[in-house]
Amino acid sequence: MSLHDIQTRIAAAEKDAGRSPGSVELIAVSKVQPNERVAAVLDEGHRIFGENRVQEAAGKWPDFRERYEGIELHLIGPLQTNKTRQAFELFDTIHSVDRPKLAKTIARIAQEEGHCPGLFIQVNTGEEDQKAGILPADADAFITDCRALDLTIEGLMCIPPIDEEPSLHFSLLAKIAERNGLSGLSMGMSGDFESAIALGATHVRVGSAIFGERKHD
Repeated sequence: MSLHDIQTRIAAAEKDAGRSPGSVELIAVSKVQPNERVAAVLDEGHRIFGENRVQEAAGKWPDFRERYEGIELHLIGPLQTNKTRQAFELFDTIHSVDRPKLAKTIARIAQEEGHCPGLFIQVNTGEEDQKAGILPADADAFITDCRALDLTIEGLMCIPPIDEEPSLHFSLLAKIAERNGLSGLSMGMSGDFESAIALGATHVRVGSAIFGERKHD
């Protein structure tokens, strides 16, 4: 698989779903990938990347940003409140707003800094104990609370349970977004992004299908 293959499949899925070309943003998930693999994708012209950890991004992306123009960086992993200010410096969008304390911290720092990254609320659609995110039953109230903090929420994000049909979770996320007037849907990964696009995904997060299997220390 390659970047071109994934782009071709996204375009086909957009067409099959009656979506306009280019309506789905591909986030190349570069977490724990060696720098040479990331540079190869940058050399192909791709500029939208996702990282799971603030610390890893801080060690990787300032250098790439000096060498390549137009990089857009998305935080797709959990954000500790004490790393929020650093996340503001590194990321254009945060996909993992998942609790009131973090929302309040983001709101405070946004006031101090005079700007704020794009924000997605993570919904724990599978209600899994080990996974971050607002429970579906609490999502409407949390969206309201975030808006009361003057936070502009672009959309919702989910990571379906690995042993369940992902389209059920994508459909649930889309319903929550629709009733709250949110247009952004960050859903779909290497194995299921086509079904996510069929159900309205605006951002798909694809890693191993672009870079190959991740390397761990």
